[in-house]
Amino acid sequence: MVQLTISAASKPPALARGLPLTIDVTPEATISDVKRAIVAKYPKFTPTRQRLTVKGERKALVDETKLADVLTGKADGWELQLKDLGAQISWQTVFIVEYLGPMLIHPLFYHFPRFWYGVDVEHSALQKYIYVFVMLHFAKRELETLYVHRFSHDTMPWFNIFKNSGHYWVLSGAFTLTSQWIPGSSCCAGVIFAADIYRPAFSATSPYIVNTLRDNEHYLWICAGLWAFAELSNLHTHLTVSALRPPGTRKRGIPFGYGFNLVSFPNYFFETLGWLVITGMSGSPGVALFTVVSFTQMALWAVKKHKNYKKEFGKEYPRSRKALIPFIL
Repeated sequence: MVQLTISAASKPPALARGLPLTIDVTPEATISDVKRAIVAKYPKFTPTRQRLTVKGERKALVDETKLADVLTGKADGWELQLKDLGAQISWQTVFIVEYLGPMLIHPLFYHFPRFWYGVDVEHSALQKYIYVFVMLHFAKRELETLYVHRFSHDTMPWFNIFKNSGHYWVLSGAFTLTSQWIPGSSCCAGVIFAADIYRPAFSATSPYIVNTLRDNEHYLWICAGLWAFAELSNLHTHLTVSALRPPGTRKRGIPFGYGFNLVSFPNYFFETLGWLVITGMSGSPGVALFTVVSFTQMALWAVKKHKNYKKEFGKEYPRSRKALIPFIL
């Protein structure tokens, strides 16, 4: 047995005013064991709120890490520092709430146009296709959250649910400024997805639609085929990543196969492709804005995670892969 000191990373957490704490542990004990010991001393300080690091280091220790692997040979003894991450909420819950937003808001704009636009709207085939695309996309997201995704972390700070939901509830589902359609142009001020695409300017009687390519059944079916290709490809990559992680573990592996031979995150690439299809087939500035913001966020995630992959797996990771866009980014 050895003595392990647990001190506060900064100021003492409100739920653990008695720190520093000294406990007896075996060298083979894990971070998970330490967290349970902290709960035994401070019952309200649940494991999901705890962030443990080696003294003087910043990297959080995962639950499976053995103390002997990170503390053996430390000149100043065995000491970990503890930080309170605050109230937590499960990643799965956050994702479910995120994707629920568009599934509630899009029907409100689609089925109750008089409330939003002051007139009834005879929906064009284009609007009907896009409405189905959006609902299927987010239904797929919900099912993936429940049955496919395996998360590296169980929880996140509960306040993040508001930040993370903003993109889908606001950009995809609503609008921030009043939109104004100017006949003969595509000038729309500050509109976002649903508020833009279901308005009279895209209706069955609009000059923007009547006798144009956007009213052509063959064109719409081609777009539907491209969109379905992107969605099914995105699903395939999610299944590939999920299969790398055995249930109940946080094990990470290098994904290979469809899409992964070119980029680290083909799921982001195919999702972007799906939104580009909707942007191109509609010509909607609101949809375009949503697509640009979505791509920007996914690009930031992809670049960061791509660097982490290369750092974690070193020479084993394929050097020819890009992060998100084949041969470019």
